[in-house]
Amino acid sequence: MRREPGQDFNIPELDQLLARLGQWRTRLPGWWMILVVILAIWLASGIYIVNPDQIGVIQRFGAYRHTTNPGPHWRLPWPIEKITKPRVTKVERLEIGFRTYPGGDPGQIRSVPEESLMLTGDENIVKLEFIVQYRIKDPMEYLFQVRDQVATIKQASEAAMREVIGKRKIDEALTEGKAQIQNDTQTLLQETLDKYQAGVKIVAVQLQDVHPPDEVLQAFRDVASAKEDKSRLMNEAEGYRNDVVPKARGEAAKLVKEAEAYKEVRIDRADGDAQRFLKLLAEFQRAPEVTRKRVYLEAMEELLPSLDKFILENNFGKSIIPYLPMERKPGPAAPEKP
Repeated sequence: MRREPGQDFNIPELDQLLARLGQWRTRLPGWWMILVVILAIWLASGIYIVNPDQIGVIQRFGAYRHTTNPGPHWRLPWPIEKITKPRVTKVERLEIGFRTYPGGDPGQIRSVPEESLMLTGDENIVKLEFIVQYRIKDPMEYLFQVRDQVATIKQASEAAMREVIGKRKIDEALTEGKAQIQNDTQTLLQETLDKYQAGVKIVAVQLQDVHPPDEVLQAFRDVASAKEDKSRLMNEAEGYRNDVVPKARGEAAKLVKEAEAYKEVRIDRADGDAQRFLKLLAEFQRAPEVTRKRVYLEAMEELLPSLDKFILENNFGKSIIPYLPMERKPGPAAPEKP
C-alpha cells in the first residue's frame, strides 16, 4: 500500500486480511476430506475383472505393459493405464464372396462378385464363396502388430484361396477336390498370418458355394449331368460284371468238379468190373462147368423178371388150337443192377 506523506498504515485493512486467513485455515480440513474421497474413488476405478473367456492386456501411457489372467485385478487408473480385454476363446466368422444380412430373413444373402470370382489353373472362371473361422491365440500380437485385424485376415484369406484355386482345375473345385482345397487354403492362410504376426489361429476354412459364373452355369450343369450319367452307367456295368463273373466262375468250377467226380466214378467202376472179371476168370479156370452154370443162372435171374413168361404143359395144344396173347402185360420191374 502506498503511503502518502504524513499518513500512517491502514491498520483496519491488515486486520481484515488476517481474519480472512484464519477463516480459511479453519475450513481447510473439510477440503482435505473431499480430496481424499476423490482420490479413493479414482484409485478404486482401477479395479477390473477379466472373464473366463478373456485375457486382460494392460497399457501404460499407450505402451504394452503386461497381460492378466481371468479373475479380479487392479491397475493404475486412467489416464495412466488402460485395460483391453479381448475374447480369446470366441470363434469369429468371416464371410468372403458373400454377405449375410444381419437383420434380414434367414437365407437372405448378397453376393460380392469382386471377391468370389476366381481363375482356376485351366483358365476357367469359378464363382467361389467361403467362410473363415478364427480365434485369437496371442492377444499382444493381435492388438499391437496389425492395425486392422479383420481387414488383414480377410485380404489374406482371399489371397490364399486365389493361390490355391489357381493351381487346381475347375472340375476339382466343383466336385471331389473341395476338401483338399479347404485344407490347403487353411494351411497357407495360417502360414501367411504367422508371418504377419497377426496373433490369430485359423480354426477352419469352409467352402459354401462353388459354381461357374451365371452366364455359363447351364452349360456346366449339362456337362456335370453327362458325367454323372457316365459314372452311373459305369457303376451299373461294374455291378453287373461283379454279379455275373463270380456266378460264371462258380458254375465253371461246379462243372469241373462234377466232371472230375464222374471221372473218378467211371474209373472206380471200371476197376471194379475188371477186378470182378479177373476173379471170375480165375474161378472159371478152376471149375469151368460150375462157373458156366453160375453165370447162366445169374444172367437168367437178371433177364427173366423183365420178360413175359408163359408156362405150357406137355399135352397143351393137342386138342385145340393154342392161343397165345402177344400183347405185352405189365410185369414186375427188373431189379436194378448193383
